[in-house]
Amino acid sequence: MTIANYKLTSGSSWREGVGGVLAGLQFVICNSQLPFRNLCSLGLLALCLGCGGPTSSLDKPNLPSGAASSVTPSSVIAPVAVTLALNWFPEAEHGGFYAALVHGYFSEEGLNVTIRGGGPKVPVIADVASGVVEFGVDNADKLLLGRVQQADVVAVMAPIQDSPRCIMVHKSEGIASLKDLAGRKPFTLAMNTGQPFAQFLMQQVDLSGTQITSYPGNVAQFLLEPKYGQQAYSFSEPFVAEQQGGDPVCLMLSELGFNTYTSLLITRGELIEQQPELVAKMTRASIRGWKKYLAEPDETNRHIHEQNTQMGLDVLAFGVGALQPLCLPNDFAAERLGTMTAERWHSLASQMTEIGSLPADSVKPEAAFTLRFVTEK
Repeated sequence: MTIANYKLTSGSSWREGVGGVLAGLQFVICNSQLPFRNLCSLGLLALCLGCGGPTSSLDKPNLPSGAASSVTPSSVIAPVAVTLALNWFPEAEHGGFYAALVHGYFSEEGLNVTIRGGGPKVPVIADVASGVVEFGVDNADKLLLGRVQQADVVAVMAPIQDSPRCIMVHKSEGIASLKDLAGRKPFTLAMNTGQPFAQFLMQQVDLSGTQITSYPGNVAQFLLEPKYGQQAYSFSEPFVAEQQGGDPVCLMLSELGFNTYTSLLITRGELIEQQPELVAKMTRASIRGWKKYLAEPDETNRHIHEQNTQMGLDVLAFGVGALQPLCLPNDFAAERLGTMTAERWHSLASQMTEIGSLPADSVKPEAAFTLRFVTEK
């Protein structure tokens, strides 16, 4: 027997590890023919090891902020570093993911998550598919467009059931639905016509008399022109417009039948095959985060504001209120948060094919998502 036979493993406590070393030393001292000087050195080593107590740094690893306070053998294992890429600048539509970070749900799953902010030209789909990042946040229509281009991206969780996409118009104009835009002139509509929702709207509603301009990215022109509408998200631009004296009304694209899953948690198919437990951990923590955000958003909103100072706390508070009925519509139970249906994916694929966004039979909707990790316990 030699002292080298005793090792402190990640599954051993301090007392167990030191006890093993001391036992080895005792055996050597009692049975060795070593000179007295060497035995004295071994005895001194044993005394020093015996002085170590539960206050040693081995007993108290540095846990990530917000993680569970109890120390277990597994908590000394280094967390797995992953990146979550957002499709836009941090705002309420990302609230649940930030809540999982703020409240330590990612840490509890053994994940060290970096949330990367997005913007108008950030290629989330491409970055996920190529492995630049492990996870991303994007919408269902963009995911299908990516899969047509052979991007290996799969949705694993849908926190927002009903799309917040809308056309924002003035209440004073008496426009009650998107159908009311038909034949209306003079009227200006600002939207990105290359996006599927805009193509669907132009197919469903006669906008031949409408002047269509590019989306400006703010509400300045909306506030100046009463006969003006623009694309928006119901949890953001309407609040800004109202705060600046406007009279916004949201005409929801979902009411016209175009209802895409929004803020999906996505990853690449290869990661699902090779590291399913990693995907399961990320999904579990994200679902917990969304439930927390919808119930208690304040702490998370403060963190989002720190990441994006243009997004005020008042806007974020309005945003989470507007998201509540979109994440949990009608009798949709909180326990089902994150789930998706094949029917919705097939419907979206059919609509995008009809408007020419997707070539016929170019994608298999059932391959674009999985419920494996949402239903796992």
